[in-house]
Amino acid sequence: MNNPILSTAKTRYLQARTAQWDAIADSRRNNFLNSYYHNRLRKVFSFLIPPGSRVLELGCGEGDLLAALHPSQGVGIDFSKKSLELGQKKHPQLRLIHSEVSDLGLVLKDEKFDFIILSDLINDLWDVQAVLESLFPYCEPNTRVIMNYYSRLWQIPLWIAQKIGFAKPVLLQNWLTTNDVKNLLNLSGFEAIKNWEEILFPLPIPLLDDFFNKFLVKTWPFNIFAMSNFLVARPSLIKAGEDHSVSVIVAARNEAGNIENIFKRTPELGSGTELVFVEGHSSDDTYHMIEAMMEKYPQQNVKLFRQDGIGKGDAVRKGFENASGEILMILDADLTVLPEDLPRFYNAIASNRGEFINGVRLVYPMEKEAMRFFNFLGNKAFSLMFSWLLGQPIKDTLCGTKVLWKRDYDVIKNNRAYFGDFDPFGDYDLLFGAARFGLKIMDMPVRYQERTYGTTNIQRWKHGWLLLKMVLFAASRIKFV
Repeated sequence: MNNPILSTAKTRYLQARTAQWDAIADSRRNNFLNSYYHNRLRKVFSFLIPPGSRVLELGCGEGDLLAALHPSQGVGIDFSKKSLELGQKKHPQLRLIHSEVSDLGLVLKDEKFDFIILSDLINDLWDVQAVLESLFPYCEPNTRVIMNYYSRLWQIPLWIAQKIGFAKPVLLQNWLTTNDVKNLLNLSGFEAIKNWEEILFPLPIPLLDDFFNKFLVKTWPFNIFAMSNFLVARPSLIKAGEDHSVSVIVAARNEAGNIENIFKRTPELGSGTELVFVEGHSSDDTYHMIEAMMEKYPQQNVKLFRQDGIGKGDAVRKGFENASGEILMILDADLTVLPEDLPRFYNAIASNRGEFINGVRLVYPMEKEAMRFFNFLGNKAFSLMFSWLLGQPIKDTLCGTKVLWKRDYDVIKNNRAYFGDFDPFGDYDLLFGAARFGLKIMDMPVRYQERTYGTTNIQRWKHGWLLLKMVLFAASRIKFV
């Protein structure tokens, strides 16, 4: 039952905020500090959301942030009619709707969105959990909810800035910690994927603003004093009862002795499995062995291609381009990760427990010759670097077995130019892209086996140095944007 006293209090609360934001729209109040803050927010959201996405923004104001994202479908909701009138004149390509954010069901019907934005909104909401719960009808399994909200440490500085006219006035706020927000998301059926801090020095002073807001704010203990907390979440409801087609990509160079075992041991998954071999200029008879096995096992769905370029990354990308499955899997042709483990990966992604399933060789004991000692140390070091860099725990970056949705790969591929085409391994541009667009990365422990045929194509020191350079480059493109 509705509590009439509570309903009256809520009405007064919303009326006061509507009057406040209408007054701000009337005054067209702006200043250099406010402009810098919002320009920085637009840059961060533009990094997280690729152009051409379907985007819903709650509390959109005049729609400036939404327009900056260049959505294919841009819908904004706000309770300030005057702000929306100004915004619709500036951004006629957007659909800006006058409504309380808690009344989405009255103004949106069967629409779905790739991203839902709550920017500087949850501090102002009457009931955060109710608003989060109302988002579900507009989410698909791969929808991302991205929010930013003021840090409580900035409560007093913000009040001072408002008093001297450096910031817009606000009414009483919900001062939420990140743990508070994560708890509200869990209660509402969402799962936080990653969170971080932005904006330490909200003043447009050349060199200083970049130093504080790109570098120091991402470093402990300075991040504690950041103005804004960012968080990316996804729906946590588990899909069940639906089978998906699978493509297993095998980059094969000098692996003739392993080919028949790949045919014999790769299991049928979901609604059907295809093997996609990309042969990489072998000095043995790998290509002809694959052809022979295709004749010997005609019941299997197999594609075979010759690699155009060099490196495993090039081969994997060719395999992905020619794959027809909904789910893409990479299986190393050396069979150091067992094909029999692939159902674990399938179950994890098909049940929506993760969207990028990353094999981990560093949990279970390995066979004696499976990984050399310095390779082991290098993997440990790079796992720590990448966990810090990507904002999600990554225990093993170099395990060749990685699984993701074809739809997500297409987004990563279409935006690969942001990082550049410099990954010879085929692992890192996938990890970088998955982290950038907020995919839920889940580690899958596997037992790593010793090779039974051939020798590794990894050159320890040369490739280790290349990996270190990739980490430094990626830091400038992911962590310090």
